[in-house]
Amino acid sequence: MAESFGAEAERYDRARPSYPEAMVERIVASSPGPDVLDVGIGTGIAARQFQAIGCRVLGVDVDARMAAVARRNGFDVEVAAFEAWDPAGRTFDAVVAGQTWHWVDPVAGAAKAAEALRPAGRLAVFWNAGQAPPETAEAFAAVYRLVMPDLPFNPWATPASEPYALLCTRAGNGIRETGVFSDPEQWRFDWERPYSRDEWLDQLPTFGGHTGLPAAQLEALLAGVGAALDAAGGSFRMHYAAVVVTAVRTATA
Repeated sequence: MAESFGAEAERYDRARPSYPEAMVERIVASSPGPDVLDVGIGTGIAARQFQAIGCRVLGVDVDARMAAVARRNGFDVEVAAFEAWDPAGRTFDAVVAGQTWHWVDPVAGAAKAAEALRPAGRLAVFWNAGQAPPETAEAFAAVYRLVMPDLPFNPWATPASEPYALLCTRAGNGIRETGVFSDPEQWRFDWERPYSRDEWLDQLPTFGGHTGLPAAQLEALLAGVGAALDAAGGSFRMHYAAVVVTAVRTATA
């Protein structure tokens, strides 16, 4: 699935949300310098934010189609699975991963990040955990139950904090296991974004588990979600919590 997002690379670039500026600024301010390695750079959504405050960003991505869009957006990108990527002696002040670390082996990925970090360099992996208003989430969950009854996990049936808490725990445990980082910290940045009906339907096909849906099933899902939003007035506000797991490469390791 990690290599499926390129099928909607252009849509992904225009529709997926960015991250709160306060999060990006804190990561950079707590790193020893401006050189950033973006793991799973995708189309460059997070990379643009780091670049905008003066960072030099190199990207790594497993999907050549996503990398091509990032290159058009002005970034150097190397195509590889991060665990197999060769730093070739290069080191960075920060290794970041936005919405991608769950596709990386948590121990091998942390070890590779340590290899690429300068002493006191920072590893920061982060996700946007989105929570729709309760009535909107209930309407979405009903559509998913109807259209995608075999889906192992209905994303709207439980609070968004639950799956992301598991991802954070997994990331933190992987970092600890390497033995070369400070004890991981978790940071949280709350923010909101309004979505019109059309904006949400544009983003929906880019979600994991949606990119490979048969055309008829995707069409039914879009129609059902669109009808739910029409009934709710045509828009809603998504509450996001940008959750970060971060640690510092110890200078003595």
